[in-house]
Amino acid sequence: MSSRSGVANLPLHGGRAPRWLFQRMVKLAGAVTDSIIYEYGPHEFLSRISDPHWFQAFSCVLGFDWHSSGTTTTTCGALKTAIKPEEQGILVAGGKGRASRRTPQEIQDAGETFSLSTAKLEDLVYSSKISAKIDNSCIQDGYQLYHHVFFLTEKGDWAVVQQGMNESTKYARRYHWLSDSVKNFINEPHNGICCDLKEDKTLNMTSDMSFDSRQTSLDLILDNPEHLKKYFQKKIDVGSGQANLDIFCPELSLPRHHPVLDTDLSPREFEVLQNAWELQPESYEELISLNGMGPKKIRALALISDLVYGDKPSWDDPVKYSFTHGGKDGFPYPVDREVYDHSIQTLQDALEQARLEKKDRYQAIKRLNNLISVDN
Repeated sequence: MSSRSGVANLPLHGGRAPRWLFQRMVKLAGAVTDSIIYEYGPHEFLSRISDPHWFQAFSCVLGFDWHSSGTTTTTCGALKTAIKPEEQGILVAGGKGRASRRTPQEIQDAGETFSLSTAKLEDLVYSSKISAKIDNSCIQDGYQLYHHVFFLTEKGDWAVVQQGMNESTKYARRYHWLSDSVKNFINEPHNGICCDLKEDKTLNMTSDMSFDSRQTSLDLILDNPEHLKKYFQKKIDVGSGQANLDIFCPELSLPRHHPVLDTDLSPREFEVLQNAWELQPESYEELISLNGMGPKKIRALALISDLVYGDKPSWDDPVKYSFTHGGKDGFPYPVDREVYDHSIQTLQDALEQARLEKKDRYQAIKRLNNLISVDN
């Protein structure tokens, strides 16, 4: 099934990589990928690309600004250009902005190349869509996705690297997924989350602590959402004798960094809930995957689950370790130095075995060593 591997936060930088630099990145990305696939196989490449630490070190080796949002988009773009499905057994679908919307069709196109069944292709397209839906709607951290890349092997294994933008803080956050080890998409689907910025409050419906809230949210829909309208009165003065959700639950107000969401739902939004009731989804995952079931409605159901039934969702930002590997004193997050050193060593091994000109190999290893010296 799926495993969400991690998250990294990066400052937003404008512009794009110069053409000459991008061409070099493509050449180096292809050589390193070939080396890893030859030595360990396509699945190991997915495992590494879904590791935020390895991905960041890899981007640094390619020669791009290691601490900007362009790290994600340019590195993925270089990989998409360098990797040939017929040769390496890996397809790279999607991209930034409009290119991300072509992901489903590009996955379908891989069916002929990799001889994948129709059922398998449908599962892969679903995996792409639900991973984006979860990071955009179920983890409400203030980052709107604008980049989505889907890595697919000929055996049907996959990884996702996607990135969101926070208009308020001008930071980007990167999410990594790997099709491995987890039973479902909506309960603790990640192995580790990595970022330097920890938000004060983040609605995290994928947390194990949100289990009861997820179930109650589903029950609210199955029991006909028509009765929920009484919890969404117009905002008026307290002195009028009426109240709304924000008055009952001030602790559930979103933090300043988060987009302000009105607690009222429009008739059209209630129609989405009504349509969901008519479909009678069998699980929370099925509920949130329905068309129109976006962040506002997911949050509204979570608020009512807390207000009426006391089933509180998690408001903790799901961050576990630092994107920059942490400081010597363990701040902002303790460093798993053994894991970090292994990531660096495997990348260095791949560089030494890659078919590169001596000068290109030397410059790449030098950049990697510079990264190591910064983090130590």
